Amino acid sequence: MPTYRYQCADCGGFELVRSMSEAADPTPCPGCREPARRVFGLRTTGFVDTGLRAAMDASARSADAPSVVTSVPGRARRATRITTDPRHRRLPRP
Repeated sequence: MPTYRYQCADCGGFELVRSMSEAADPTPCPGCREPARRVFGLRTTGFVDTGLRAAMDASARSADAPSVVTSVPGRARRATRITTDPRHRRLPRP
């Protein structure tokens, strides 16, 4: 059975395992017994590839306080080799 998220105005959020036919039914908060509304969000990432999960976690961590970088990430670019072949001088330049 699927897990649904609900939000209580007083107590906060909670999750509840219910059948799909009961998902839209009113739900009392387990703490204060007041009616709670269903919250829609992303599905659970339990079976996601580890690389994708790491990228999603890094994205979530940097959403509020992004880190400051001092250089472009990735490998360093190699310098373009200068040729001494005289035929290369006749090639068109950009």
